[in-house]
Amino acid sequence: MLNVVQLEKHGIPIRLTEAADDYEVVRRTLAFITDHWRRQPTVEEMAAHVGLSAGHLHHLFRRWAGLTPKDFLQAITLEAARALLRDEATVLDAAYEVGYSGPGRLHDLFVTHEAMTPGDFKTGGDGLTMSYGFHPSPFGLAIVVATDRGLAGLGFCDPGGEPSALADMRQRWPRASFQENAAATGPIAARIFDPATWADGQPLRVVLIGTDFEVRVWETLLRIPMGKATTYSTIASHIGRPTAARAVGAAVGKNPISFVVPCHRVLGRSGALTGYHWGLTRKQAMLGWEAGKTGN
Repeated sequence: MLNVVQLEKHGIPIRLTEAADDYEVVRRTLAFITDHWRRQPTVEEMAAHVGLSAGHLHHLFRRWAGLTPKDFLQAITLEAARALLRDEATVLDAAYEVGYSGPGRLHDLFVTHEAMTPGDFKTGGDGLTMSYGFHPSPFGLAIVVATDRGLAGLGFCDPGGEPSALADMRQRWPRASFQENAAATGPIAARIFDPATWADGQPLRVVLIGTDFEVRVWETLLRIPMGKATTYSTIASHIGRPTAARAVGAAVGKNPISFVVPCHRVLGRSGALTGYHWGLTRKQAMLGWEAGKTGN
């Protein structure tokens, strides 16, 4: 973990270190909620599980997500997930019709993207230089991977999981050259996780490296508004492959740019949160965090 002086050098807001520290408590609380949400535990029970007072946990959650622990519990239950899905078709239809789906997109309006050629993907990134660094985020430690064209990878890990997270990124582009350069990736991390930068007129450039089918799926993910959700089958329909929900699911799972390309907003047809490459707890955390930002 970078110290305060290093964070300032790399242009990362110090508040992100607070969010990262908060996330460890959030992670433990979410694990408890995941096991017990059906009986709707009290805030006192949640607080006792993580060794805090109810008041302390209440304030920590409001600082981290803009929601109280009780509101957060409601945001990640299956019933709440189903509510997110009620207008899924309308959300994507509108996005395709007008290009964007309205002011609720917040973070997504601040992203622009381009796709590398299929040849770049087929060669495993041969000749590409990838800079990477580990940075604090609201969802634990983040690994940020960038090329000279823009952000190419974003993943997450808990402290001590850095080697596995880096290996995960390396296997996506086995012939690329990876160089640790936190000074280069730090400003990118700061922009990704600081809502104050999301609508500043200087979009974050994202580079999508995958097969033609995967890139089409990932581009569709970028159209899902923040605070909303959709399903694999709806995405399949929108890319003209209505019977390819399973293949869409595989492409969503391979998304190398988590959170920015919001694969966490894809749920099962029943509203189930389903799996997530970086852990179901993080998926729950992202949905709740976004709910707090959008007021849902």
